[in-house]
Amino acid sequence: MRTAVLTSILVAVLALLVTHPAGTSTTGVEVVVKDERGKPVSDAVVSLTAPDATATPSKSAPSIMDQQNKEFVPYVLPVAAGTSVAFPNRDNIRHHVYSFSAAKRFELPLYIGTPAAPVVFDTPGTVVLGCNIHDWMVGYIYVLTTPYFAKTAEDGAARISEVPAGTYAARVWHPRLRAETDKTLTPVTVAPGEPARVTFAVALKPDRRGPRRPGYEGAQGGS
Repeated sequence: MRTAVLTSILVAVLALLVTHPAGTSTTGVEVVVKDERGKPVSDAVVSLTAPDATATPSKSAPSIMDQQNKEFVPYVLPVAAGTSVAFPNRDNIRHHVYSFSAAKRFELPLYIGTPAAPVVFDTPGTVVLGCNIHDWMVGYIYVLTTPYFAKTAEDGAARISEVPAGTYAARVWHPRLRAETDKTLTPVTVAPGEPARVTFAVALKPDRRGPRRPGYEGAQGGS
């Protein structure tokens, strides 16, 4: 009987080791991004990379970049490399979406509704979006090679979840960031079961987005 009990305990311990192997516990990283005046910065993308990281992130779920009320929604969309992004047009007028960015050059000619095929973003970097009809429409897709990233909300805060314990290089990107993203590098150590915290103070360029022109439909003739 005693042997049977010991055997049962050993089997249970081995099962726990298999399902929760040592060194794989994860935790979260709390992030705050402020500008040089101490005000919260929204739409900043904070990422974590391990110094010895070489692998690209696994295939991510598809993402959506909407067009609503003649605006790209969200203004900033962070995605892992290899992610497919749909561009539904929810307005009752046509849009002509394009990008000339080196990370992804593409064009979706005039359309209403959702294009048949999404666009795959497989090269890391910044992709600036525009509309050939409504020149004030600007959006950004930021493509990363790490699965550990998050975008800040209006309060400048974000949380990167399920980060394995270890040492990482934290970086911040924003469409109006004055410095290069690599110059924002901040070391972060993540301990098992203990949320890590990192705060960035960044200098931003002025917002140069052009004003909307109500009622303007370009060459569509109001269609």
